Amino acid sequence: MREALDQWDFVVAAYAVGMFGTFAMVAWAWWDMRRAEARRDKVKRK
Repeated sequence: MREALDQWDFVVAAYAVGMFGTFAMVAWAWWDMRRAEARRDKVKRK
């Protein structure tokens, strides 16, 4: 039994949070770009 904390749990958690945040921002940007392109195409058709 160890008394010290294992830093690898925190390292893995930090990477997981970072990857999730990156994926969320990419998905959000993609969604907004698709919406903007649809609005642009709608205006062009008029």
